[in-house]
Amino acid sequence: MSTDVQSHETVRVIACGAIAREIIAIKNANGLDHLELECLPALWHVHPEKIAPAMRTKIAEARAEGIKHIYIGYAECGTQGELDKICAEEGIERIAGPHCYAFFTGTEKFLAECDKEFTAFYLTDLITRQFEAFVIEPLKLDKHPELRDMVFGNYTKIVYLAQTEDEDLQRKAKWAADYLKLDYEYRFTGYGDLTPALLGAAA
Repeated sequence: MSTDVQSHETVRVIACGAIAREIIAIKNANGLDHLELECLPALWHVHPEKIAPAMRTKIAEARAEGIKHIYIGYAECGTQGELDKICAEEGIERIAGPHCYAFFTGTEKFLAECDKEFTAFYLTDLITRQFEAFVIEPLKLDKHPELRDMVFGNYTKIVYLAQTEDEDLQRKAKWAADYLKLDYEYRFTGYGDLTPALLGAAA
């Protein structure tokens, strides 16, 4: 009886807002009602130095609320080891892998293939959906289109790692490739390693 109660204690997932939609979909599909989601801003994808300090604050808040089980819904994500320090200090886990492109693909597969794709620029559903906010506006390509070739001149293709089979997003990703003057490749990944990671955290 005690094991059953333990398995249904609240699990607080503190995650990147860029994967919130996917986490909610996995939660609903698997009946993980005891999993609670709290997100940091998705745009911190391009400001990774903000992630670790905010994560410490969110973990402290969760502890103060009496939450015992916490899971970090980030890969390394450019924090230069800071998230791993937090995991070690707090005794909690995060999603394995260097970034979301890897765990959506499957981290082992991504790392095995990445040496062949160092000229690829990756999109996910979220980044495709908000391409203007994540790419065009931060890089000021709308105001200074001449920067496009400077920033993306060494890339050869956009690879859209799709979590869903959404034709509108596929068209948007193709548009993004045309905008950046890159070749286009579509790969359906689904949720990759994210599903087993969340199932393990919620067990």
